[in-house]
Amino acid sequence: MVTSPHSGDYYPQAFLASSHLDPLSIRRSEDCYVHELASDIVALGAPLLRAVYPRAYLDLNREPWELDPEMFDSPLPPGINTQSPRVASGLGTIARVVGNGNTIYRGKLSFEDAEARVHTLYYPYHQTLRQLIDETQRQFGYCVVVDCHSMPSATVPAGPPATGFVLGDCYGVSCHRSLSDAARAALERGGWRVMRNTPYAGGFITRHYGQPESRVHALQIEINRSLYMDEATYGQRRGFPTVQALLRDTLAAIAHRAAIVLRR
Repeated sequence: MVTSPHSGDYYPQAFLASSHLDPLSIRRSEDCYVHELASDIVALGAPLLRAVYPRAYLDLNREPWELDPEMFDSPLPPGINTQSPRVASGLGTIARVVGNGNTIYRGKLSFEDAEARVHTLYYPYHQTLRQLIDETQRQFGYCVVVDCHSMPSATVPAGPPATGFVLGDCYGVSCHRSLSDAARAALERGGWRVMRNTPYAGGFITRHYGQPESRVHALQIEINRSLYMDEATYGQRRGFPTVQALLRDTLAAIAHRAAIVLRR
């Protein structure tokens, strides 16, 4: 199955009004079109779970309660993770900044607002993901989760050849090595450089759900945005269908390898 937790593009008007960023700048953290790039997985018979709300509003690839206390108008209750590296960088469950470091909000938030976002959006997404994993395991005896993201071209190592993709398997912990090997081989056939675990080793979804000892494997794929979109205007580029086809072939290669090495 495929997840796309950062490609949501529904920005509530109240959220936009609470921000001093313009409608384009607030999208800097959005993994634009990633769910469309991965949509062919459905025709291959696997589910695709995507976010609707954007990462700038609520980050589904975090623990549920990674919050920056400086963002709120009153002290946070006990049990909140205020010390994680993600919180320190401004990219907790409710982000303080977008991808280029610009602050999102004009003023302070209430904890009740955070609770509403987590309970109405975060928990349902992860409950659905867990249900899909369990159903897949019951049917096949194992499950492979491919968590798809995009990365700003400025954050990837320079070529030649250009770095098109980064695979994250938490340094070999979250999935069988042969699955990331199959993904790398398929992506390299597109002519782009493929990195592993640098600079992205895998986020919460990959780390939390990737439990090979329980026959659940998780692999993160980061796609260089410049391959398929204009990073300034957010429009699709002519290379979009090429990247879409390459991702489809890569997902098929992962599924094929999984059927060989994971089937009992």
